[in-house]
Amino acid sequence: MDYKEKRNITPEEAIILWQASRLDLSEDYEKAPEILKVHGSVIGTLGNFSASIGKAKSKKTFNVSALVAAALKNGTVLSYTAELPGNKRKILYVDTEQSPYHCMKVARRILRMAGLPTDKNHEDLEFLVLRKYTPEERIAIVREAIYRTENVGLVVIDGIRDMVYDINSPGESTKVISLLMTWTGERHIHIHTILHQNKGDENARGHIGTELSNKAETVLQVDKDEKNPDISTVKAAHIRAMNFEPFAFRINEEALPELLDGYQFKQKSEGKGKRGKFDPYKDITERQHRIALEAAFTLKDGYGYKELAEALREAYASVGVTLGDNKVTSLITVLKNKRMIVQGNGRKYAFNPDFHY
Repeated sequence: MDYKEKRNITPEEAIILWQASRLDLSEDYEKAPEILKVHGSVIGTLGNFSASIGKAKSKKTFNVSALVAAALKNGTVLSYTAELPGNKRKILYVDTEQSPYHCMKVARRILRMAGLPTDKNHEDLEFLVLRKYTPEERIAIVREAIYRTENVGLVVIDGIRDMVYDINSPGESTKVISLLMTWTGERHIHIHTILHQNKGDENARGHIGTELSNKAETVLQVDKDEKNPDISTVKAAHIRAMNFEPFAFRINEEALPELLDGYQFKQKSEGKGKRGKFDPYKDITERQHRIALEAAFTLKDGYGYKELAEALREAYASVGVTLGDNKVTSLITVLKNKRMIVQGNGRKYAFNPDFHY
């Protein structure tokens, strides 16, 4: 089923695929069933994939446990509401990082949150422990589990980073994201993945994080409260549907996530530059980025790092953005993570005009 990525496609095969890919406006295409919501906003549909991102210790797995528990009971847990069709009630939970003992704790937490017994397996939840395998083996196992499990509707991959050797490899990243799109489309399922954020900004880590953010239906961002590490907040970093109000949870005495009503979220400062820490992704518009980058690379196709920094200072100044040393360093990091600039074989930085913001 994934043979196309392992060999060249002949012109004859390409013609067949071309004909099969045509949109027929005389047909009525079914709207993707909405299976996961937050406060009425759709975050997951069958045939698509989503992601949770967050820094270390932000309680990403606790948050996703609540999402899975909602799907398992087909009801509401925390702020997640699940509505899986009767023939799509099976859930596959794939963990690539933890030991069997810690995976058991996660699985039992999910069952407790769903109000189910924790001393026996549940027919609608299958938990896979893939820590000891290589990226190729993990991909193969997940693929077979998805295609051979009847009535599967939701798949969670806790540790999508471990499906590749190099988190910054464009080839590996594109392959894995393409597999997610193929699997969700062919099996009519939803896949939710978990990935760490960069330490210095809010972007998902590595090139695979950039590809994931560009292609995902929804990206949930889980943050740890700065003053109280026992509290985490959840917001939509990216969502195709209507945005939802963020919510907060804490871990209660029973070691389960518990919704915090009345939590006071920080008010966003009005206007750019008042946020405290400079964020090139949020503080500079896509149009400003594109104009500045086109200007910077008009006279020269490639730059070394120091040349690039100077060229960017001048180009971004022309669109009203002043960059000091620290800001230009942050800018270059974001430009690389978002594949707005790329390094070729000669290690020179070049402009990628086809970037997705």
